[in-house]
Amino acid sequence: QVQLVESGGGTVQAGGSLRLSCAASGGDLSGYVMAWFRQAPGKDREFVTVISRQSGTTRYAGFAEGRFTTSRDNDKNMLYLQMNNLTPEDAAVYFCAGRFGEALYYDRYHFNRWGQGTQVTVVS
Repeated sequence: QVQLVESGGGTVQAGGSLRLSCAASGGDLSGYVMAWFRQAPGKDREFVTVISRQSGTTRYAGFAEGRFTTSRDNDKNMLYLQMNNLTPEDAAVYFCAGRFGEALYYDRYHFNRWGQGTQVTVVS
């Protein structure tokens, strides 16, 4: 089973950009559908984006469409989330998640591998 560790969070001004990374170890990431979720204080963990095992398919939540881009490098066992034009509403802890297999899911309950999260703060 892979272990996941996120990095790249921080504080950015509104309109700025951040690139999050998720490093996998202990297994081959190419066998996993990968996703990003986020959780703001007092709110449920929500879906951001999902990417298929070979990057052929990506899906985004409405708020992420056109601003966020997910990608992966299976050779490096890495997952990425490029976030542009950030707003204070994007502030949250961002988690990468994995599920072994081919099916794409958009809810947290289908993912069983999680990182510890990385904090994103957006100041106006």
